[in-house]
Amino acid sequence: MMTTSTTSTATTRKRRTSTSEPGAGAAVKDQRLRELLSGFSSAIVAFSGGVDSAYLSVVATQVLGSGALCVTADSPSYPEHHRSLARQVAQSFALRHEVVATAELERAEYRANPVNRCYYCKEELYSTLSAIASARAIDVVFDGNNADDRGDYRPGRQAAREHGVRSPLDEVGLTKAEIRELSRAAGMATWDEPASACLSSRIPYDHEITDEKLRMVEQAEDALRALGFRVCRVRHHDTLARLELGRDEIARALDEGVRDDILQALRAVGYRQVAVDLQGYRMGSLNEGITLKPV
Repeated sequence: MMTTSTTSTATTRKRRTSTSEPGAGAAVKDQRLRELLSGFSSAIVAFSGGVDSAYLSVVATQVLGSGALCVTADSPSYPEHHRSLARQVAQSFALRHEVVATAELERAEYRANPVNRCYYCKEELYSTLSAIASARAIDVVFDGNNADDRGDYRPGRQAAREHGVRSPLDEVGLTKAEIRELSRAAGMATWDEPASACLSSRIPYDHEITDEKLRMVEQAEDALRALGFRVCRVRHHDTLARLELGRDEIARALDEGVRDDILQALRAVGYRQVAVDLQGYRMGSLNEGITLKPV
């Protein structure tokens, strides 16, 4: 099932004005990115709505015009918050944008939640995008990996290699900080959006992934954002929610009034106990204590 919203790239659009220009290093890499993209006549961008894929989608559209197709997955494992961001960027920058359903939750290997779970998610996504590219004679599929992702444990990279997916941001050496800098200069609201990952990353390995668990996590994180928390992860441990918050937000969570609001909101979702992790948010905390090799 696919929904489509297409807006001409010639449409006049308003953009937020920038308060600063990108540094020389970021500007040089951005030019290299545009040169790389210009070597193709058409491309699909895997557009999650996050900082990296949003910037790549905008630049690909500026370079390739209607030859750039930005595709967002309608997946149970991705929060509606991200799809909403994707729609906002698509409208603001006149992207040729489509939403396509993916079905990783129907795969037994994915639901089993092994340490390489991300492989099965990305294999589902890239199989879907590759099929669209083949059917429409589109040159290439791009993803939003950047230079900072090198050396990290990302089993989804294996799926990308198997499907010939390219990572232009990484190829020209753009880091997350530089992408934020360039996004801000371009007037993109996503420039300071906190890093995010699929909802399944909140569930410990080897614990089955179900739609019910994913919805609990999503509703709990929505509740925390509604309470004003900017950086938040709800790690799902059955009926216990372990909260990882931005370190500058932990003290506020322990304030008596706010604490009670958190408890009420998360108990309404279905959690019986709520714990605040005093280490705060850190990427890949569920990998701690597990020996993993970069992929």
